[in-house]
Amino acid sequence: MADKGLRGLIRLHKHQVDEKRRALADLERTEQEILDRQQALREEMVREQAAVREDPALGLTFGAYVQRHKEQQERLAQSLANIRKAIEAARDDLSEAFKELKTYEITQANRDLREKHERDRKEQEVLDEIGLTLHRRREQAEDDGGDGSGGI
Repeated sequence: MADKGLRGLIRLHKHQVDEKRRALADLERTEQEILDRQQALREEMVREQAAVREDPALGLTFGAYVQRHKEQQERLAQSLANIRKAIEAARDDLSEAFKELKTYEITQANRDLREKHERDRKEQEVLDEIGLTLHRRREQAEDDGGDGSGGI
């Protein structure tokens, strides 16, 4: 029965490890989205600078654009720092869950191996007993009949 409990515990921990992997993948996707937004923001700035060079009249509103751009950059940088902290924590959590799962799996493998050795030992005892019984019968038959030809 303890064997069933350990196998159930292993299944539970496998499920938890899978959930933690999915959560980490979600965080990593969010990180990539932030990086993509930062790149898009840089590209937008290049386009706006080019537009101002072509039409100096746009320079009147460019200062406000630059201020908004810096604020967006700062928000994205803060979001990126936060998500990276969350990713690190999720990786640590996943690592710990995986170590725990491996501990249970190794324990189960050791139990299985001990049970196999015990089964093999018992099987060998039965085979030894059969061999010993056959040997005794042959010796008895030789003692009773000599050459085993029935005394002819």
